[in-house]
Amino acid sequence: MRIFSRILLLFKAKASAALDRVEDPRQVLDYAYAQQQEMLVRTKQGLVEVATSKVRLEQQAVRLRDRVPRTEDQAMRALTAGREDLARVALARKQTILGELEELDVQIAEVGADEARLTQAEQQLAARIDEFRTRRDVISARYTAAQAQVRATEALTGVSGEFAELGMALGRAVEKTERVQARAAAISTLLDTGTLALPVHGGDVVEAELIRATAEHTVEQELTSMKAKLAADEPPRALEQGSES
Repeated sequence: MRIFSRILLLFKAKASAALDRVEDPRQVLDYAYAQQQEMLVRTKQGLVEVATSKVRLEQQAVRLRDRVPRTEDQAMRALTAGREDLARVALARKQTILGELEELDVQIAEVGADEARLTQAEQQLAARIDEFRTRRDVISARYTAAQAQVRATEALTGVSGEFAELGMALGRAVEKTERVQARAAAISTLLDTGTLALPVHGGDVVEAELIRATAEHTVEQELTSMKAKLAADEPPRALEQGSES
């Protein structure tokens, strides 16, 4: 059980770190502001509904009050006609209407109190949302400026991942260039010292040796021919020197 708890704690820690890396405070603030705006809209809708109910109750009360004089008139006409029973009925209706009016007045007062509370809550909520919007704009601006400063600083110091990769790529390019230059210099040195001969006829070593042997044989033949020619010309030159003496 303890191992499972440690694994769960480690998972939560890594998940929290991952969320922290991808979480943008500006998006969170925008979402919170949108939620508050939605709450304000619902509050206003509730206020409209309460106000509508109050108006309907007031209209109903007006209609009932308009019926009171009518019942009094009916009672008076019934007495004039000698119908006391009808007069009693009319007066009973009047009392019923007055009772309904009293109950309506109580309901209107309660709904009016609800309307006043909702109006106050709506005003307070609107003020808080305006304050939150101002703070959201300030925090978003500060976060944006901080991000820009971090990117600029990372670019200058080479700390950022992209610039670090570019720096390593540049280092690898320099190192590879130096290796190629050193190889070229070594090959040139071997060629100059004769240790490494240039390939001839597509790199065929046998063909190269045959060509060199043929060339050496030709040189030896020409040298032998020149020696024979010199030897043939030598006696006449000696006789010419003797006759002159």
